[in-house]
Amino acid sequence: MRGATHAQWAACAVAVALAATACGGGSDSGGGGEAGIISSSWGDPQNPLEPANTNEVQGGKVLDMLFRGLKRYDPETGEATNMLAESIQTTDSQNFTITLKDGWKFSNDEPVTAQSFVDAWNYGADVRNKQNNSPFFSDIVGYDDVHPASGEPRAKTMSGLVVKDPKTFTVALKDKFSTWPETLGYQAFSPLPKSFFTDHSGWLDKPVGNGPYTVDSYSKGTGMKLRKWDAYPGADKAQNGGVDLKVYTDNNTAYTDLISGNLDLVDDVPAQQLKNVKNDLGDRYINQPALIIQTLTFPLYDPQWSKPGMEKVRQGISRAINRDEITKQIFRETRTPAKDWTSPALGEKGGFSSTACGDACVYDPAEAKKLIQEGGGLPGGKVTLTSNVDTGSHRDWMDAVCNSINNALGEGPVCTVNPVGTFADFRNQQSSYKLTGPFRSGWQADYPLIQNFLQPLYYTGASSNYGKFSNKQFDDLVDQANRESDAAKAIAGFQESEKILAEQMPSIPLWYQNGSAGYSERLEDVALNQFSVPVYDQIKVI
Repeated sequence: MRGATHAQWAACAVAVALAATACGGGSDSGGGGEAGIISSSWGDPQNPLEPANTNEVQGGKVLDMLFRGLKRYDPETGEATNMLAESIQTTDSQNFTITLKDGWKFSNDEPVTAQSFVDAWNYGADVRNKQNNSPFFSDIVGYDDVHPASGEPRAKTMSGLVVKDPKTFTVALKDKFSTWPETLGYQAFSPLPKSFFTDHSGWLDKPVGNGPYTVDSYSKGTGMKLRKWDAYPGADKAQNGGVDLKVYTDNNTAYTDLISGNLDLVDDVPAQQLKNVKNDLGDRYINQPALIIQTLTFPLYDPQWSKPGMEKVRQGISRAINRDEITKQIFRETRTPAKDWTSPALGEKGGFSSTACGDACVYDPAEAKKLIQEGGGLPGGKVTLTSNVDTGSHRDWMDAVCNSINNALGEGPVCTVNPVGTFADFRNQQSSYKLTGPFRSGWQADYPLIQNFLQPLYYTGASSNYGKFSNKQFDDLVDQANRESDAAKAIAGFQESEKILAEQMPSIPLWYQNGSAGYSERLEDVALNQFSVPVYDQIKVI
């Protein structure tokens, strides 16, 4: 989001699920394992589990168990309520005084103080630390000094953060932002203990937080064992003894382990099992709408895809994809063909539009072929789709999309797939801008606002703009919408910016994704939040 502020009209910034759908996993203590311990599927996080560096789902799951921030988002309603914050006060919606509650500490017995937050936020903002979530601190005065667009930082800390006493600190923002406090449940704003800074490598091996769980052990590529922290001071204490997360590189294997009694929870039911899941699990199968969209993003940093006229080629590829057939044949009732770049879970009042993509998202082989020819043809006469294939049935849908494109164009196998074995490897290729063809971009909203589906992905220089799309008119429309104090006018402004996406097609909307999960007979009170992440701390082991 570099270069623009957050939406100042936001009604409520709610939950904490991060950018891109990820991989599944489980545990070596299965359904018949250690008493009171849940075994659950997982996927390797891309990055070390630093709060300001984690912006994908698998790492976010862990952070949500290890940390509590100033606010907490209700797993069911998304309402932001005070957690560690006793109060967040302002008289001008630009300068805030934050007072902490008594009694909070980290699991190493270190007290959580105002300094714990200020040090963590300054670390997250510092350009030298290369934290993915740095832009979330960009509203604070002094951010540009610690995170310049180029060169070394001019300061070590943001001048807008001032510790007044162990329980109080003040925050000065660059502009008025009346709903800024509602964003503070996002994990990037978590506090950090002193051990994070004094023994950083040791902390990364075994993260220490202030949430209801502690890390018992972590072996990258294999799994993580989390255990209930008995001294946790919060009201939302874990209702189980812990969670064993195990990395699976194939979620079909995780599902098989669930059915055979060797795993308790799978939070991504594979497409191949959708025809069986209701018979296999009955009411232990969860399938609900979520704030998730899957797209194919074009690498516009590659001149072959960004030269003049290629917008027609990108539109043509979109028109060659038979979304209706693919979602019915592969995903059954868990995906819906996309018609815009947001999610129906927003509702029309929240900015969802069934017409934003228009004809560009309508399957039409003849028009697809015509547009691609008018745009100068596929680069090199071919197109290659890339995604991780360790979960999400991504290989299945990539093959289906390529078949649809090949059938529409009638020029042989011009579309091929590039399957990447793990989510972490795929994300590394994506974030280092090494891909030369369209790649999967799953977006799981941070909070239910249309702004969150557009600005982080398509604004020039934004944190999750991995295709490097840049359009001044789009940026200007987003800036105008952000400045609106009236929610309806802001939403209309963001919808205007979507028209630019339909014209330029920097990414192809594929389908909206439901949250799905299955669990064993050992568990009860299993639920997904509106971002499709299990609410682990409330699950009971029977």
